[in-house]
Amino acid sequence: MNWIEGKKCSAEDAAAMIQDGDILGVSGFTLAGYPKAVPLALAARAEKLHAAGESFQVTLYAGASTGDSCDGALSRAGALKLRMPYQSNPSLRKGINDGSIRYIDAHLGKMGYLVRTGAVPAPTVAVIEVSAILPDGRVCLSTSGGNSVCYLDMAPKIILELNTRLGESCVGMHDDALPELPPHAKPLPVYSAGDRVGSEFVKIDVNKVIAVVENDAYDEVTPFVEPDDVSRNIGERILDFIRFEESHGRLPKGMAYQSGVGKVANAVLCAMANDERLGRIDLFTEVIQEAVLPLLKKGKLGVASGTALTLSQAAQQEFVQNAADWKKHFVLRQQEVSNSPDIIRRVGVISMNTALEADIFGNVNSSLVCGSAMMNGIGGSADFARNCALGFFLTPSVAKGGAISSIVPYVSHVDHTEHDTQIFVTEQGLADLRGLASEDRARLIIKNCAHPDFREPLTDFLEYGLKHAKGRHLPLALERAFEMHNRFLETGKML
Repeated sequence: MNWIEGKKCSAEDAAAMIQDGDILGVSGFTLAGYPKAVPLALAARAEKLHAAGESFQVTLYAGASTGDSCDGALSRAGALKLRMPYQSNPSLRKGINDGSIRYIDAHLGKMGYLVRTGAVPAPTVAVIEVSAILPDGRVCLSTSGGNSVCYLDMAPKIILELNTRLGESCVGMHDDALPELPPHAKPLPVYSAGDRVGSEFVKIDVNKVIAVVENDAYDEVTPFVEPDDVSRNIGERILDFIRFEESHGRLPKGMAYQSGVGKVANAVLCAMANDERLGRIDLFTEVIQEAVLPLLKKGKLGVASGTALTLSQAAQQEFVQNAADWKKHFVLRQQEVSNSPDIIRRVGVISMNTALEADIFGNVNSSLVCGSAMMNGIGGSADFARNCALGFFLTPSVAKGGAISSIVPYVSHVDHTEHDTQIFVTEQGLADLRGLASEDRARLIIKNCAHPDFREPLTDFLEYGLKHAKGRHLPLALERAFEMHNRFLETGKML
């Protein structure tokens, strides 16, 4: 009997090996490749302990968000003390915003570095979903890279969840290299989306493995929905602008694309798939979403490099069935590589990320509603926005049926400063902010991106600032900066 058989146990037995106060480093990035059986069993154990009057809470590190069977179940069980670095689960979000769960919202490209350098405590237990375990101690990760290599290396105890449904579909997709730590770190020689510099397997210390749990669960991903008219409009505007820049010699052809999460970002990929003028493209991104499959099926996908393959259940089934032919088009990296500033700059990336709100001076809020309520987090958007060759921030011009303007006088929370943003796009139009001073930026954003219902009050704020602000370089009138936000909190409408 090899070591693998000797470590196999139930999810309940594995969960019993986790202690109150442990720091769990789990696999998973944006609903892909996270453990499912052990977190569910751990949540059930926590509920029993709490009912008996005993304390039980853990800290949870991941790559990004995990599914409801991990983030959601643990949150509802009161089992989470602290979560880092990104989430998207409604139950977890509720706990963060009512103060019962502490949350550290961190740049995704920095999370592994923080752990590896000791800036934050290392995991005490790594709980990692894998698709294959070899007798010599090598494992193949499942549908995400995330921070799994870091957690497997740093944690003194390891629990492996072997997803038997995946078979060999993930073998050959992963590139598990990590950057060297400074000082004098040698750069990883990644120059294009398809470059591979590491192994497809992770070598682990088998003596640290305390449990192997089998499961066949799917990643819990919402089925793909075709883009609506607003999202399609935004996607088409971006492609038109890129073609314009290429035709004027300001943008080399052959740049790789990065697309953030959500229906607007999906719409861009759909527009690419349906655009007959567009040839084969590469993606150098973090989340490879389901909208990439139409590109693949139409022969337009070169290589999609990322750290997560986030697919609905139907698409997961289709991928496993076609993996032998399809997986040569994919590279799944550790997020310290997919989100590496120097590699993003070297590859040359056209970046497209979604904003919650943007202000007339060029600042973007990606994470907080009305300045204090967490939505999901900053994610990896800043990793790309600051280091890309060409960067777009996308948002519909209004939300909540027109009650909220996505273009505001001043954002209620700054994730991306005016120094890091280049181009704003809504269904109303596109504003290229490069080379423009503050007042010129403001007038262009109001004219091209704001909804018609909000152009007059936004212009009024700008004109007031030009007369009353301390300086005209950034005509921000502090006494009126959050008028629209405060009105929304009081009346439910910004107007």
